[in-house]
Amino acid sequence: MHGEYKVPGGKLVVVDLDVVDNTIVDFRLAGDFFLEPDSALGDINAAVNGLSADSDAVSIAAAVRAALPAHATLLGFSPESVAVAIRRSLAQASGWRDYEWQLIHTKAVAPVMQMALDEVLAIEVGEGRRNPTMRIWEWTEPAVVIGSFQSLKNEVDPVQAAKHGFTVVRRISGGGAMFMEAGSVITYSIYAPTDLVQGMTFADSYAFLDEWVLTALKSLGIDAYYQPLNDITSPKGKIGGAAQKRLGSGAVLHHVTMSYDMDGDKMVQVLRIGREKLSDKGITSAAKRVDPLRSQTGLSRDAIIDRMKATFTGLYGAVAGEITEAEYARATELVETKFGTEEWIGRVP
Repeated sequence: MHGEYKVPGGKLVVVDLDVVDNTIVDFRLAGDFFLEPDSALGDINAAVNGLSADSDAVSIAAAVRAALPAHATLLGFSPESVAVAIRRSLAQASGWRDYEWQLIHTKAVAPVMQMALDEVLAIEVGEGRRNPTMRIWEWTEPAVVIGSFQSLKNEVDPVQAAKHGFTVVRRISGGGAMFMEAGSVITYSIYAPTDLVQGMTFADSYAFLDEWVLTALKSLGIDAYYQPLNDITSPKGKIGGAAQKRLGSGAVLHHVTMSYDMDGDKMVQVLRIGREKLSDKGITSAAKRVDPLRSQTGLSRDAIIDRMKATFTGLYGAVAGEITEAEYARATELVETKFGTEEWIGRVP
């Protein structure tokens, strides 16, 4: 069995192994990481050989760490990343380049239609009717998008939302509220088979699925990095956040919203951002929590999106795609029966 794991912000970890009588044998670790002393490579191999093929990532990482010499230095990887690569090999996980990706950047649609398209496209990928896809959103009107489990009254001030022309919609993924205005944010979704993230924890998969966008941002001079669980940030402040949903059809939906030119004052009027959340972040002003991409690059939103599209295409060989009429029709049906209903939007009052 063969497994690979690109450490977010780090190096590639590659493992090859056999399984005999549910035991890992002939384990071999490789990669472009740095490791001192050289003999530590043999120590890691020896630590993994003999482990049960049912061992979880925590147990594997603990075995690797215990076998390392006291003064071993690991650069670009860790015992945890070795464990992820092993679990991916045992689960026969796929890689980005195993798929023919589509990249969609089409017409602006209403916020409630965005929610429906996310579910429809993820199901289509999971059931094999659509190739894995990355989609960049465009907005027809401002909206607050709340997480699947958030309380409507706790998150949104309805008077201020109406005053500023914001509609409220609820997505199928968890996480926090997203403040959306056309031209002020960059939002994208990835629809992929769950095989792409096999062997990873949810936390690992968040960073893994957004590694490409960190590459794009760094190419623009932004010192972007991932802050667990789901934030993309920089030394100058938070840039955006991710949310994720695993569907029973065999797909993972992963979407990210990054601020381009956020109106922080308007955001804190429309959103009820609790004191506990601000205290937890160690920040006194909610408006300071999001540092726009515009202030860090000086580039237009379109220019940043073009770099993102070029990076994704260069890394994974994506081709331009479209949303089909059948997919739009299915999304329209979901707007009427689910996402546009008071029952869904207010399902957590």
